[in-house]
Amino acid sequence: MTDATNAYAVAGVDIEAADRAIDLMKEWVEKARRPEQIGGLGGFAGLFDASALTKYKRPLLATSTDGVGTKVAIAQKMDVHDTIGHDLVGMVVDDLVVCGAEPLFMTDYIATGKVVPERIAAIVKGIAEACVLAGTALVGGETAEHPGLLHPDEYDVAGAATGVVEANQLLGAERVRAGDVVIAMEASGLHSNGYSLVRHVFFNQAKWELDREVAELGSTLGQELLVPTRIYTKSCLEIARNTETHALSHVTGGGLAANLERVMPKELTATLDRATWTPQPIFDLVRKVGEVKQADLEATLNCGVGMVSLTAPDSVDDVIARLATHGIKAWVAGEVREAGAGEAGKVALTGQHPGW
Repeated sequence: MTDATNAYAVAGVDIEAADRAIDLMKEWVEKARRPEQIGGLGGFAGLFDASALTKYKRPLLATSTDGVGTKVAIAQKMDVHDTIGHDLVGMVVDDLVVCGAEPLFMTDYIATGKVVPERIAAIVKGIAEACVLAGTALVGGETAEHPGLLHPDEYDVAGAATGVVEANQLLGAERVRAGDVVIAMEASGLHSNGYSLVRHVFFNQAKWELDREVAELGSTLGQELLVPTRIYTKSCLEIARNTETHALSHVTGGGLAANLERVMPKELTATLDRATWTPQPIFDLVRKVGEVKQADLEATLNCGVGMVSLTAPDSVDDVIARLATHGIKAWVAGEVREAGAGEAGKVALTGQHPGW
């Protein structure tokens, strides 16, 4: 007779490979700890000491969940898996920090057609390293083998995080005022949104290969497409706690204007001047190669701005200086004012990027 373990293996699930993956990832998960974390890998649930919240007068818990979309297809084609976890963390924790919340802990979920221990460990390595950058504990996760549903080399990743913010320090539209300054923070590249458009342009329309050397990029196409998402968490927490920052906006799916509108009061409007920054070459390349209209580009990609702060005028210099100490280039991109007819709650982009 075939025992249960062998029967499962015949069905396409390799339990020994999963155990090997756990052994390989332990080293990285251990690095992504906070003092409040209880226990380690192997439990049914991750534990976090909630007594850490007693220092708050009225703690508000915040939660966020996300994935990285079709960027995983690039990682799989290039057989490079240690950056996609970095993207995952960036997508999740920087959605939390926009309300002023400190991300406390995170869990991840990896679904794959076949567990290749080294590949799973590489993904988790990226997640753990990014959690360290964000000051977030990686308290657990799940790796699921789905033979027949996913091909052996296919996988998808998702994650969720929980954070906390003092109620009277909550950031958002309620704090934004006319006269606030729009401070843009530079993106590292495409981040993790709009890859369906990017893949269509380069692979379906232009028929380019990932190993194509692209002079405008100074790298291969594949290397550029895998540039990790910038993580703004610690820098944004610093300005939220030490300056008169009223709101933050994480520029993800939908682009700059649409995401900034999410933190705009209905009675106000914001105008940003494109002439204040030059997007990285990858954005202009997508525009030119795919003959993509600028409006479509801006509604899909971040166009060089990964995070935005709405800040009181007196704090602008302080905010930009603090961001610089974290290695983040930031600049004044626009302003908030009273809305005219048809402008309420809207964001307008004016001017043109240098060289476009």
